[in-house]
Amino acid sequence: MEVPSCTALRAAQLSHTMEKRVTLKDRTFRLSMPEADILAAVDRIAVRMAADLKDRQPLFLVVLNGAFMFAADLLKRVEIPAEVSFVKLSSYCGTESSGCVNEIIGLTQNVEGRTVVIVEDIVDSGLTMKRMTDMLRASGAGEIHIATLLSKPDALKYNVPLDYVAMEIPNDFIVGYGLDYDGLGRNLRDIYTVVD
Repeated sequence: MEVPSCTALRAAQLSHTMEKRVTLKDRTFRLSMPEADILAAVDRIAVRMAADLKDRQPLFLVVLNGAFMFAADLLKRVEIPAEVSFVKLSSYCGTESSGCVNEIIGLTQNVEGRTVVIVEDIVDSGLTMKRMTDMLRASGAGEIHIATLLSKPDALKYNVPLDYVAMEIPNDFIVGYGLDYDGLGRNLRDIYTVVD
């Protein structure tokens, strides 16, 4: 299944005749992905994932806080026997990646020999996913898959295989649908891009 390109996303953003904006703290953000487009992308990868993993009874490992909305919508659509657990990692401060991953709540499930699907909101540098996959391999995971709502190919610094990508986006700072700016904006149904 083809992932929508950054160019296609920019063209779609420009086609909005009425631009919806939100202000969070000191920054303004414009609508870039309406909820309907997000859910359509989630549906596409859910169908693939259900077919790929139907006989494996995977453990979905959701990365908090950002992936909570994506995980909820995705897991409702992947109708296969599965377990769900959560970890909390952070590499952001404001609108910039801090360059290091701080583990806040670690893995508590036994993953030895298991098929594990990491559910992430956004992969930009790839640092968080590298840390997660290294941790899971060290714990004996059998198979590791990565499902991400968003990927920023222009920002990628670490070579991590992304098995399920709902959408590719430009290297812009975004909020909404689980993603935040200093704790705000996670509850927005749509995704918004910062206005320079």
